[in-house]
Amino acid sequence: MSLTKKDMIEKNKYELEFSIDKKTFDDAVMKVYRKSVKNINVPGFRKGKAPKSIIEKMYGTGVFYEDAINDLLPAAYEEAAKESELEIVGNPEFDIVSIDDNGLVMKAVVYIKPDVEIKDYFGIEVTKTVIPVTDEEVDREIKTVQERNAREIEITDRAAEMDDIAVIDFDGYVDDKQFDGGKAEGHRLKLGSGQFIPGFEEQIVGKNVGESFDVNVKFPADYHAAELADKDAVFKCVLHKLEKEELPALDDEFAKDVSEFDTFAEYKADVKAKIEERHNRTADAEIEEQIIAALISKLEADIPECMFVSETENFVRDYDSRLRMPGLDLNTYFKYTGMNLDTLREQMRPQAEKQVKTRLALEKIAELEGIVASEADINEEYENIAKAYGVTAEQAKENIPEDMIAADMKVKKAVELVKEKAVVTEKAPEEPKAEKKPAAKKSTAKKTTAAKAEKAEGEKAEETEKPKRTRKPAAKKAEEPKAEE
Repeated sequence: MSLTKKDMIEKNKYELEFSIDKKTFDDAVMKVYRKSVKNINVPGFRKGKAPKSIIEKMYGTGVFYEDAINDLLPAAYEEAAKESELEIVGNPEFDIVSIDDNGLVMKAVVYIKPDVEIKDYFGIEVTKTVIPVTDEEVDREIKTVQERNAREIEITDRAAEMDDIAVIDFDGYVDDKQFDGGKAEGHRLKLGSGQFIPGFEEQIVGKNVGESFDVNVKFPADYHAAELADKDAVFKCVLHKLEKEELPALDDEFAKDVSEFDTFAEYKADVKAKIEERHNRTADAEIEEQIIAALISKLEADIPECMFVSETENFVRDYDSRLRMPGLDLNTYFKYTGMNLDTLREQMRPQAEKQVKTRLALEKIAELEGIVASEADINEEYENIAKAYGVTAEQAKENIPEDMIAADMKVKKAVELVKEKAVVTEKAPEEPKAEKKPAAKKSTAKKTTAAKAEKAEGEKAEETEKPKRTRKPAAKKAEEPKAEE
């Protein structure tokens, strides 16, 4: 197996021709024959006993060629690509040149990483918005922890009121028919939380434990499930239990329970410090976004379309993986959002383009500035990966080649260098505009599924578009779920 020709057919596009010797190809054909013959019926022969020559005479000389080529192609192409010394991007397009007494000749049309130019990347002017920590922000954070540590007390002496936790069974009907996701037993619902569609929770107020009743509501016109939108619904409900939350006192005992501090004053000071640290991280991330936008504007390169397509698919696979963590998948997400795979790709395309351009710009800066990744840098990154994924550093090394880690570290150092050389102007935040009152949430029992999809969508939208880790080669990579068309 060897590379026989390397021709540039247009800018960033090459045609590689490589050969597989006759013996290697014939051995592969024989291997396919032995694997396939047991399933082939040929008149006059017992099943699985027909000679190869007879099968080829009946079905054609090339009956076993396709499978043989598929078996040989990955290794043959990998060797040819290595011999070409080209930095290939995207997936190749293969074609057969010839199959004869000399063996098999294949060609692959490939795209290569483009030449990149970038100038004036030091001294980029950016603005850092310094957000002070307010007492209200600190109190709000402590309030969240206080609510999380509240204890629930059962109510037995009165009817349901707003802010109570009602344990209910419900069974929903539209046009006298049950609908998918409209039934649950023992569901815990905080009245006034807006978890269900408008009007639902209010109709539980005044009801007593043990009481059965109907809740009559109308689904909003823009409800996420089109078959229910703008429809009248009746929910047959039973109230089983009422509880209320009792918040713990904000004192030294509270501080001891929820933190490592002995006094509430120390705990509050720590909360403030952490919020300040979070504000600084947000400000730094915004600076980096400004720098990346500036770098992209300075980038000059003819980027092959396949790089954008490939990165878009990476985004889709990553998103599918995130959806699966809370028990969803793309098909469920599409059902609740009305999207499909093409619209998701279209939505993710701008992020993918930005990611590709960012990586190219930073790799070029690393090259121009002679940035290298030391052995200590690489080992530290393996340790970070191991910690993040719950594996050993050795396992991380087995799955991610060192050259990929080194490339990532050089890009990371390039970002840090450009940030260090940037001209930063600090400014106070703008006065906040009057906030609009949030609309009531539109949910039924389907909310749980829809919310998971929305959460994953939110996580995607909130991701900072920093240069991503180079992906493991397919042979080394754990199998990932494919998005269904």
